[in-house]
Formats: sequence, C-alpha cells, structure tokens
Amino acid sequence: MRRGMRIVPIAIVGLIVLFQYFRSEKFENPETHRKSRMALSTKDEAALGLQSYREVLSQSEVINSGSELEQVVRVAKRLAAATKEPFEWGVSLVRSEQANAFCLPGGKIVVYTGILPLTKTDGGLAAVMGHEMAHATSRHGSERLLKDSIAQTALAGASLSFGDMEPRKRYAIMAALGAGAQFGILLPFSRNHESEADAIGLMYMARAGYDPRESIEFWQRMSEQSKGGPPEFMSTHPSHGTRIQRLQDEMPKAMEEYQKAKK
Repeated sequence: MRRGMRIVPIAIVGLIVLFQYFRSEKFENPETHRKSRMALSTKDEAALGLQSYREVLSQSEVINSGSELEQVVRVAKRLAAATKEPFEWGVSLVRSEQANAFCLPGGKIVVYTGILPLTKTDGGLAAVMGHEMAHATSRHGSERLLKDSIAQTALAGASLSFGDMEPRKRYAIMAALGAGAQFGILLPFSRNHESEADAIGLMYMARAGYDPRESIEFWQRMSEQSKGGPPEFMSTHPSHGTRIQRLQDEMPKAMEEYQKAKK
C-alpha cells in the first residue's frame, strides 16, 4: 500500500476518534475540579451499576445481620452524607476471603468480609469505602471506558493502514503500538484515578468524622500483607509506598476537615 493510501484509514479513524470525544459528556469533578469526558450519562452509569450490583449479590453469600454488617452500614451512611452527592447509595456485606471492596457507578457498594481483619476499625473501613465511593462520584469508570474506546479505535486504524505489510513486521509494529498504549496511556491513567480516589476518599472520611491518619495505618497493613506484585509501571495501582506518600502529602488538608467535623 502506498504511503498516501495508508493515510486514508488513519484520517478516517482520526475523524471517528474526534467524533467519539466531542460527542461525549463533559464532567467537572466537584472535589478536584478536574475536567474530563465521559462515555456514559449518569443515568446509564447508575442503571449499569445497579444491574451489576444485583448480579454480584445473586452469586454471593450476602450477610443480612450481625455486628460486621452493622459496622459496614454505619460507616457507609456517614460517608454517603460526607460526599454530598445525590446518589441512591446502598451497601451489602458479602462473605468472601477476598480482601476487597468496591463501589459501582451510581453508588452501590459491596464489601467483602476478607477486608475487615485489615481495616480493623471504623476508621480503617472508612479509608477503604471512602476511596471506593470516590471512584463512583468521580465517574472514573465512564471516563476510563471512553479512553479505552478511543485507544481501541486508534489501534484498529493503525492495523488497517499497515494491512499490506509483511505479516511479521506488521505484527511487531502492532505489538509495539499496543504496548505503548497499555503502559504509556491506559495504565498510568488508571494510576491517576487511584491517586485521585485516594485524595477524595481521604476528604470524605475526614468530613465524616473519621481520623484520616487511619488511612496511612490501613495501607501500611496492606503493604505488609501483600508482599511482591508487579512493578508499579506495569500496574493499574500505585505501589503501597507511593500511595502512602501521597496520602501523607494530602494529610494537612484532610486534618483541617477532620477538626471541623469534630467541632
């Protein structure tokens, strides 16, 4: 394929990417004031989140009573009020050895019992839940979806433009482009989301009256529990050391909110 002919699919894909971007919904994060674009409307996000929530619960052992559930509900209510978001919040506790929790778009939260030995206190649990709730209020899932869609469209265009190239050379170029998109754009993008959720979650727990310093203690316990793992540049999450350092950087601001909440 001549060079001029290769430009045609790239130009078409460029137009498609521009269309995807400019037709997407604008969003300004109420906490950080960072502006971004979303793949879905808030209504569609909430609908998908609710559907996923129901599917998770239908396949899980949901705990309906007991002190652990009372703790989870108690912390969730205080954090929900601190977010000042008009979400239809909901929370469930699921019996699982996984040390995990998540908040789906629209505000439905799932906490696994496996995380509770690490959170230990209401404050430790607030650090985890505040972080997950910040993902939802920041609409990180919808933003990531748009980013992924644009990246896939661009790679598809690149593949078409090199369609007549010798297969081995074409494969090497596409592999390099794919790795560049993965490690250069998408993974750092996820790490940025994690850091933003850490900072916002810290503010949520402080406003809710939980000592934000407990977030540091929780991540120190997580660091001790999860030795090893991939290098930070190959992970969607910051290393525990990086995360702790950034939380410490945010701590003076969070402590101000905490002192206000105590009054």
